[in-house]
Amino acid sequence: MSAGSQPLERDRRAQLLALAEELRPELHRYCARLMGSVIDGEDVVQDTLVRAFAALQDLKSEDFDETPPLRPWLFRIAHNRALDLLRGGAVRAAEPIDAASDVADPSSPDPVEMLMRQEAVKTAVSRFVELPTLQRSVVILKDVLDESLIDIAALLDLTVDAVKGHLARGRSRLREINAQARPPAATRPASAAAARYAALFNRRDWDALRALLADDVKLKQSAHPLRVGRADVGMFFTIYARSNVWLVPAWLEGREVIAVFEERADPKPSYMMWLGWCDGRISFIRDYRHVRYVAADAELALAPNVDPAGRADAH
Repeated sequence: MSAGSQPLERDRRAQLLALAEELRPELHRYCARLMGSVIDGEDVVQDTLVRAFAALQDLKSEDFDETPPLRPWLFRIAHNRALDLLRGGAVRAAEPIDAASDVADPSSPDPVEMLMRQEAVKTAVSRFVELPTLQRSVVILKDVLDESLIDIAALLDLTVDAVKGHLARGRSRLREINAQARPPAATRPASAAAARYAALFNRRDWDALRALLADDVKLKQSAHPLRVGRADVGMFFTIYARSNVWLVPAWLEGREVIAVFEERADPKPSYMMWLGWCDGRISFIRDYRHVRYVAADAELALAPNVDPAGRADAH
């Protein structure tokens, strides 16, 4: 490789890496619904980008011209990684790939088509997991991300007719799932540990918070290096000392999390944290400050008896 080609190679690699970061929210919309969890979906996105970045860093100058289009390449990595995790967790319902009735795919869909897409967009992330995997993938790609049938077929290695079949059955099943959906269960009260963490944070008692950290505590912030150990993770609170954020315990996907409000009076949280505990100490912190799109689809429910302003809930 000539010296003159090195800056060009660095520029092209930097452009690809920047574009991959821009696609992150869209990848999450797909992965969260495929996994049935905004938290697990972000894990898939993070893993996808780590793998993609490693591949891009290893590219030689002569390979750039043969690089596949970035967007479908990333979606294929994410799709395959999600399927690996789903297969590892449970065996999903199988479905036959048979011929299907025609599904419209015009640039300006008819009103019925639009209604089906709107239903998919409004469907809670967790409900998608009730669809068989291929139906789930096709409905998300078509109705949530507005991909063309041809592009979906290429991504999933199916025929267009097979895509139409999965889409028709998936839409029908999704309507049944939404019609049968039960009202959300009553939110559980905050645990003593989460309530204490939020109270100490809101009082800006950083020394008390650092005292809660386990010796081998881990801090993970998407797109940032992993921090390990009390000394390194303790810097996390120093960063927040300059902010006005307000914390409220909440529940998400059966997990207790911490809703983060950028201003105390904000009507909705901007992002969240997720803490792990071991013997009364914080064993890990997941901070979603730099990936706020995760909260956009999150079905966060604030713990009862507390609101963003810190007042007792009258109910």
